[in-house]
Amino acid sequence: MKLVEQKPLFFEGDNKRAVLLLHGFTGNTSDVRLLGRYLNTKGYSCYIPLYRGHGVPPEDLVQYGPKEWWEDVLAGYHFLKDKGYEEIAVGGLSLGGVFSLKLGYTVPVKGIVTMCAPMYIKSEDVMYDGVLEYARNYKAREGKSEEQIEKELAEFAPMNTLKELQALIASVRQSVDLIYSPVFVIQARHDHMINTDSANIIYNEVESDMKDIKWFENSGHVITHDKEKDQVFEDFYQFIDRLDWSR
Repeated sequence: MKLVEQKPLFFEGDNKRAVLLLHGFTGNTSDVRLLGRYLNTKGYSCYIPLYRGHGVPPEDLVQYGPKEWWEDVLAGYHFLKDKGYEEIAVGGLSLGGVFSLKLGYTVPVKGIVTMCAPMYIKSEDVMYDGVLEYARNYKAREGKSEEQIEKELAEFAPMNTLKELQALIASVRQSVDLIYSPVFVIQARHDHMINTDSANIIYNEVESDMKDIKWFENSGHVITHDKEKDQVFEDFYQFIDRLDWSR
């Protein structure tokens, strides 16, 4: 079975307000595509970059790491700048939320929305199991047999990437007090991928005068695809619409 090639997405709006939307680790643009479509109906232009090694065979994923993915995030930010958008809000799911925070103390952003963003991972085993699940599902969609999948997984070695990812999260965790832009923290109560206290860390430690936090009681980690996604989209929109846009 040939899988559809993933590409960055750009939804052009009818005003000068832009939002950079960022997907998660082992995810792809579909993580936040529906959110981008929703914001676009409200007039916002949305750009969703695709990190290198994502949306492709898992063996390609481990050829890259947070350094390259951060470059992809910055390239997405400058894509919007080059399109003429002077004011850019940013939001992301999971790793995308971590990168959103990093943008907040690296470049000018109008506001930040994090969705289930980790400030520390439960354990390396949880990360490792998540990558193996991603790899297994990808290979199954390719139509490979269970025997072939298990053989390929036995040779799959993502540990260096995971260690680099943990280092990135730790670095951002130590720097969130450098953030002064408005921040909205969205967290699923039934998030089994990360330690949900991460949401409180972000909310408590950013220096923003305008900040908010909301817990979604019936959702899991990929909150943009879960039961409460419509409310997540609306709350995201309501937050960014309250920002002090110049026009």
